[in-house]
Amino acid sequence: MRNTVLIPTYRRPLDLSRCLSALQTQTKPVDQVIVVVRDTDTATWNFLAEFAPNNLPLQTVTVTQPGVVAALNAGLVAVTGDIVSITDDDAAPHPDWLARINAHFIDSLVAGVGGRDWVHQGNKILDESRLVVGKLQWFGRVIGNHHLGVGEARQVDVLKGVNMSFRTQAIAGLRFDERMRGTGAQVHFEMAFTLALKRAGWQLIYDPKIAVDHYPAQRFDEDQRHNFNQIALTNLVHNETLILLEHLPTIRRMIFGFWAIFIGTRDCFGLIQWLRFLPSQGQLATRKLLASLQGRWQGYKQFKIQEQLGNFEYPNNDATT
Repeated sequence: MRNTVLIPTYRRPLDLSRCLSALQTQTKPVDQVIVVVRDTDTATWNFLAEFAPNNLPLQTVTVTQPGVVAALNAGLVAVTGDIVSITDDDAAPHPDWLARINAHFIDSLVAGVGGRDWVHQGNKILDESRLVVGKLQWFGRVIGNHHLGVGEARQVDVLKGVNMSFRTQAIAGLRFDERMRGTGAQVHFEMAFTLALKRAGWQLIYDPKIAVDHYPAQRFDEDQRHNFNQIALTNLVHNETLILLEHLPTIRRMIFGFWAIFIGTRDCFGLIQWLRFLPSQGQLATRKLLASLQGRWQGYKQFKIQEQLGNFEYPNNDATT
């Protein structure tokens, strides 16, 4: 199988250099490397002009729109491999990355494969362990933990953007959802993509041995990772809400709405989470609650618009994930 690696990048030339260097050391040589660069990203274009590829089959794609969704969709058009592996510019795949990925695609029922991203925080590496990874619970809560996964390879519902690969035959005609809000990270963009594959009957595999080192770098948008930003949180919750309302069958959709508004998570507050964190976070907890509720409402409105337009099919009421 021919392998394409697709990397969206923006204003991180040093990180991109580390990523490309890691691809040069793959035990299974990469057949095509596509780097998607914003037209205004002078620093990256200057780096690429001087980069010595050392037999790395590198090509660039220019994108004018901000956001990871536009970048990935532009890159997908240029893919020629049987497998397209997506990673971030601030990640460095392990040498056996592509070889381990290809091993799972021997199974013709598998459309997507992902693995662990070992997160580096300064001189420390997050080395906790989780067995539950990439699962959508029946009431709509999404469990990530891709950066902490251990154990054997298994089927999952959701893959993570920094380390996910797809059979190009399976994703023919499928594109990342342009309704995802945000001007950079567009959080949960990969959930919309992978759940669409699940609805189509494909299998997704998570294997912790398929690994990249992840050095979370600065973002140049409203989403600054661990610093609260009302717009970023509202966008995140909007994206999650829209995706899940379209994916879940009717009864579970109603349960998700109740759970999201009245309970929520430690990141996307419902009323109970707000009460839980109010003593320690004060006004910040209230701002998080308001941003979360606004995102839920906006996601619901977008869902109703799509429903009226008839742009998606209702899942069966007894559907499982």
